[in-house]
Amino acid sequence: MKRSLILLASIFLLISCKNDEKSSAKNDRILSDSSGNINQLTVVIDNTLWEGEIGEAIRSNFAAPVDGLPQEEPLFSLSQIPPETFTGFVRNSRIFLKIEEGGNKGMDLFKDEFARPQTGFVIQGSDSEEIIEVINKESDSIVKILKRTELTEKQRRIRKSLKKDDALSEKFGVNLKFPSAYRYAKEEEHFSWIRKEIPKGSMEILVYEVPLNKIENDSSVIANIIKMRDSIGEAQIPGRLEGSYMITEKAYAPYLFETTIDGKFAYETRGTWEVQNDFMAGPFVNYAIKDEKNERFVILEGFVFSPSRGKRDNIFELDAILQSAKID
Repeated sequence: MKRSLILLASIFLLISCKNDEKSSAKNDRILSDSSGNINQLTVVIDNTLWEGEIGEAIRSNFAAPVDGLPQEEPLFSLSQIPPETFTGFVRNSRIFLKIEEGGNKGMDLFKDEFARPQTGFVIQGSDSEEIIEVINKESDSIVKILKRTELTEKQRRIRKSLKKDDALSEKFGVNLKFPSAYRYAKEEEHFSWIRKEIPKGSMEILVYEVPLNKIENDSSVIANIIKMRDSIGEAQIPGRLEGSYMITEKAYAPYLFETTIDGKFAYETRGTWEVQNDFMAGPFVNYAIKDEKNERFVILEGFVFSPSRGKRDNIFELDAILQSAKID
């Protein structure tokens, strides 16, 4: 009996070692760098399925409009290819979604399977109905994971050419990682405005702070954030015409979410800005980060002015910068 137990333990140890070796071997594989534009999702699916109900389900979930943009732009730019061409360098796509008809109903997540960094999902089902059911059920979680992959990649690219900056740290105790293409447009004791020029427009970052009761009091949070933004716009962000200044769009209330930045609770607001007494508008994202230690909200905002052009990727870059914040 004792000899049998020793033999059984030896077998388990051998299997465990082999599994560890396989896991280590996978992690140690030499993989190519992944490729692809930010927010470009490769969809591996048979052409016939792509043109049918499954393709429509994919488009409605993964090319749905981004919240807070003035014109409709998709969550991801979809690039469809049939399974037989998903070989060689094509498999280096940083994010991909693969549809397999005929298997057991479900979804699998793959990390760094063909390249690094890479996130891929395989959705299976015995027929179209099962596949569509999985897509509709899991799309929110898939989008969240893919967006996190893209945000991490964007931040990695930003780190390649960082601007050396101590001003925000000295003034607000805030460290932001932003590219050297950004310049200070305005600096005051309690307010900083940073800008990047782009073709026919600009990308802007605002940093300031307000007392805790400016946002959290007896009134609604979203109403307080709008009031705060509009007062800053009137005081600090003039328009082209005399008496014009930036405000929150009046026609539609912005989206409000709760999130965390640098481990701290934050209100995330997304919507459209406009200019009082002028015809200018664009998207913004605002983070009000609760810094209880210093009894304040740190306000980080990014907004874009780029008439008649797509703004999804501009806002995404600003988002990547703002979410890199570290607060002392």
